[in-house]
Amino acid sequence: MNSNEPSAAIEMQGVTVSALRDITRPVLENVNWTVAPGEVWVVAGRQHSGKTDLLMTAAGLLPPVTGSCRLWGREAREFGEAELPDRLRVGLVFATGQLFSQLTLAENIALPLRYHGNLAAGEAERDLRGLLEFFELTPLANALPAQVSRDWPLRTALARALVLKPHLLLCDHPLGGLGPRHRQWWLQFLDQLSRGHEQLGGRPVTLVVTTEELAYWKSADRRFALLRDKQLIPLGAWAELAGSPDPALQELLAAPPEI
Repeated sequence: MNSNEPSAAIEMQGVTVSALRDITRPVLENVNWTVAPGEVWVVAGRQHSGKTDLLMTAAGLLPPVTGSCRLWGREAREFGEAELPDRLRVGLVFATGQLFSQLTLAENIALPLRYHGNLAAGEAERDLRGLLEFFELTPLANALPAQVSRDWPLRTALARALVLKPHLLLCDHPLGGLGPRHRQWWLQFLDQLSRGHEQLGGRPVTLVVTTEELAYWKSADRRFALLRDKQLIPLGAWAELAGSPDPALQELLAAPPEI
């Protein structure tokens, strides 16, 4: 972290998180959580525990009902045109990919370049060649999302989130529904990304991922939190999880059949 870098990538104080589909319904209350630059957080919770809503709020896309949510030291609800560079330091991968169905995979990835970089289609495509090759998407570049299996649109969404080289990456349940080969690819790539990957010039990326299956994320280098009963509960490192008597946590720790 350089001397000009804020001490927190994400800082939530007394935050109430609402449901994206019903902003009158709180799904998390009194969230106090800090993600420092360079950290890797795995936030675990059952279905409908507020994982997506938490990431949307952390990304500054869903205003908190109460409390303060800061990105890079700036209040997220105050982000305007002048704060766009800070907002673009955040990449978000939705659990469903959220690709535009009428665009090809390559066109979906190029959108941030064309919109924020003011590039013509041909210019954006030239910048994408290396990215498509690295993500093994070159043979599928001209396919529509509905024409390929779920594994590939999700990887496309990851490439789109990284095309502007963010400093913070939020991934909502990225391993859900993936086959073993794709799941292993994601785990290895995100680990490399957190340490510094050539795709981002070797600069480490701060990571927050959500999951319903903690066993996949076992690592001494990650920090963990649990969503339960409308609370975000920081748990610490992996070594501190196994001895917890919390039944909700033990359920999330149970190894899937292939592990």
